[in-house]
Amino acid sequence: MAALFNRTNFNRISRIPPAYFVFAVLLIVLWIARPHMLNINIMGIFIRQVVPLGILVLGQMLVIRVNSIDLSGAGVLLLINFYISSSMFPGASLPFFVAISLATGLAVGLFNGYMVGKRRVSAVIVTLAVNIVLVGIVQFLASGKPPGDVPSIFSDIYNTKLWLIPTPVLFWVALALIMSLFLSRFVYGRYVSSVGANPVAALFSGVPVERTVIVAHTIAGLMTALASLVQTASIAVGSVRVGHELPILAVAATILGGVVFGRGEGGVWGPFFGVLSFALLFVVMTTFGIGESGKLITQGLIILLAAIFYGLRTAKSRT
Repeated sequence: MAALFNRTNFNRISRIPPAYFVFAVLLIVLWIARPHMLNINIMGIFIRQVVPLGILVLGQMLVIRVNSIDLSGAGVLLLINFYISSSMFPGASLPFFVAISLATGLAVGLFNGYMVGKRRVSAVIVTLAVNIVLVGIVQFLASGKPPGDVPSIFSDIYNTKLWLIPTPVLFWVALALIMSLFLSRFVYGRYVSSVGANPVAALFSGVPVERTVIVAHTIAGLMTALASLVQTASIAVGSVRVGHELPILAVAATILGGVVFGRGEGGVWGPFFGVLSFALLFVVMTTFGIGESGKLITQGLIILLAAIFYGLRTAKSRT
């Protein structure tokens, strides 16, 4: 009886994404050690810095749920940053930059989806190859040098607030709400769950598996473009190295948020809190004077613990 009770409790706890536990622990640490850091203005600054990652996670979460992955984000980000900060389009307006950025993200996502969903190419290989090609194109066009400055209108929009909340944070929350409603209220969300659970069974059940994967990658490309616009606005300068770590962090935050390959138990809000956990981690590490190497080690340990957690849960469920 006790064993059954323990097993039941474990199953209940294991269904809670690790991101919630990490977020709570970091919040308690910050509240005890530096309570003044919990000021809404200070937290708004730190959370605003992870908005590009948060938007990227919305796309990564979707492709991971259909047993795929997208590692092309850094290349898309560099290319869009080059569009905006170089003289490639002299005198271009804000709507033009937004349109060409979204078109680039959609084109890359559609290509990734076609290769993975239709041609059955490995998602890791094709998206990594696309990333390398895009980085190479930017390096060639820029000759290895930073392109220039970003038009001031981008930073002006990035630094706006609605009451006390930074506009980029509100934009991220709005996108998360849209994605949550899209997956929970539309038939496509059921397709995603079916493909993630068992693509073969989904195919025989009449689910358009290929189209589901293609659409997932296309949406991921769109999210990458939006994340690139926000990231470019945040740094306000051109760069040939910006954002190279974001795709890996996006995968980490997604897994930490309870979305692993084929399973989406964390929904949209698990990965959302995974990103918030990284934001709080940066606050805690900065508060205690821990450098970049310490931050990387801590991030890796958190991801490793999440992986161990899922491994234990899988093993427990099979016994």
